[in-house]
Amino acid sequence: MAIIKLSATEQRRASAFLSCLALAMIAWIIVTLSRPFTYTIKQALIFKNVPQRRAFHSLQADTVSVTMKGSGWRMLISKMSEQGKPVKVDLQRLEHDDFVVLSTQLNAINAAKDTNNQIIGFAPDTLYFDFSNRSTKRVPIHLQVSVKYDQQYAQSDNIIIKPAYVTVSGPSNRIDKIKVWKTDSLTLNNVSETVRSEVNLEPVKEGNISIYPKTVQVIIPVNEFTEKTIEVPVKLINNVNYYNVKVFPQKVKVTFTTSLGKFAYMDDDLFEADADLNLWRDHGYSALPVMLTKIPEFCKVVKIEPKNIDFIIKK
Repeated sequence: MAIIKLSATEQRRASAFLSCLALAMIAWIIVTLSRPFTYTIKQALIFKNVPQRRAFHSLQADTVSVTMKGSGWRMLISKMSEQGKPVKVDLQRLEHDDFVVLSTQLNAINAAKDTNNQIIGFAPDTLYFDFSNRSTKRVPIHLQVSVKYDQQYAQSDNIIIKPAYVTVSGPSNRIDKIKVWKTDSLTLNNVSETVRSEVNLEPVKEGNISIYPKTVQVIIPVNEFTEKTIEVPVKLINNVNYYNVKVFPQKVKVTFTTSLGKFAYMDDDLFEADADLNLWRDHGYSALPVMLTKIPEFCKVVKIEPKNIDFIIKK
């Protein structure tokens, strides 16, 4: 293939030509994008001034096609940024009607937007709503939490949520199905002290439902844990024939972990250890396994010594 060799003068002329061509293209793009354009994007709807005396349910999707007018530059920016911005729709009219005409709110909606990038129409332009009885009830709050503790630390008492209930208002047929209301996820790592945090409740997904409050205070008691050993009496159960039974030993040693704050208060009254005589009568056991049937909250049993006890039945 032949290689065209240009002289220095020809190279300068070619470079000047390409530069002029590039500048001309840039100028054309600038002029073209400076002209007004009409374009359509999808935008979500959010509602304000919802009626307090009437529960409602939207009969159409929560997004509409929005026709906008602006420069080509604005069109490019809107395709990237405006797509995720919601349109605020005023529902005050629903106090006495069952529909809202979006075009009647254009001035108010555009007042919050850039004057060079205005909405000129919606599709659909009219939103229709279905109404039902509105009810209110309190439901418990469910904390979504994941905690990883430092070594030797753990939760030492019940989690406190203030307030423990949320008030939910909306259509009766929807409210009746709500049993709990979840919080946003709370994730904590390397925890070594009591946690106090403000947590948001999960946002409402339907415009005709409202909740109060929207945040709660969460307290997770955390303490350092250590081991303790106590002796717990063994209680014989299912001695239906009232045999005279002696067990050996009569107490077992229970080793468990407990928080330092509760260490001094842990005694045998907080535990119950049982041995089931049915295991001898029905299954021929020669030694009875010890079962802990009562353990304080937030304690973890490490070991029981002995795990089995001997017994003698006197006839």
